[in-house]
Amino acid sequence: MKNPKHFLWNVEGKVGVITLNRPERKNPLTFESYAELRDHFRALQAARPIKAIVITGAGGNFCSGGDVHEIIGPLTRMAPPQLLEFTRMTGDLVKAMRHCPQPVIAAVEGACAGAGAILAMASDLRYAAPSAKVAFLFVRVGLAGCDMGACTMLPRIIGQGRASELLYTGRSMSADEGLASGFFNRVSDRVLDLSIETAKELASGPTLAHAMTKSMLHQEWDVGIDEAIEMEAQAQAALMQTKDFHRAYEAFAAKRKPAFEGD
Repeated sequence: MKNPKHFLWNVEGKVGVITLNRPERKNPLTFESYAELRDHFRALQAARPIKAIVITGAGGNFCSGGDVHEIIGPLTRMAPPQLLEFTRMTGDLVKAMRHCPQPVIAAVEGACAGAGAILAMASDLRYAAPSAKVAFLFVRVGLAGCDMGACTMLPRIIGQGRASELLYTGRSMSADEGLASGFFNRVSDRVLDLSIETAKELASGPTLAHAMTKSMLHQEWDVGIDEAIEMEAQAQAALMQTKDFHRAYEAFAAKRKPAFEGD
């Protein structure tokens, strides 16, 4: 994979770590970083040695959203076709995150606002430092809460009522409230270490099976229960043909821990 220009990319064994790296501005996104993140997650679909992803921010903050001067200002001067091109591009970043096979873990500290809140929302797991503050700020700049999939994804994570309040008001949600609502999976004083440890644990597991779980979680939003059961039956039958499934049985029979290899 290419070395990115607008964020840091570090590989630790089977785990890739994305670090948004504009700490002096709380890691805001620009047109260029949006596009590069989208392309990076698309490339991860073919990056087989990478089995799990962590996304975090430098300097004690996750991401403050779109840069006011580098994005919001220019958007006020764009023609409608350019505006639609931009909103589709930002949505394509979320699609790329959801379609890459690797589990994505967001390690959230400090500011997690606007597009930053979307990046956390689009991740598979979300771990927070006690300092984390999440805000879907779109209403604060005169826009709707329906940005980059928020109106479909956020209610599925925290429920319709809680999501509605956050999207209508743009208020901040603390780490503890996020944990209680189900937005955050855990709160920890060592959030990045915990995220990387979890990513390494996932990366050492049956990664084809993890990819299938992610795919089914995504696809089954749009189907009824009968169709979902059939989809899962076909998915599990396919995974029962993998070497990892056979390794697990052989390890169980021998009373030892299986060593998964992702095939």
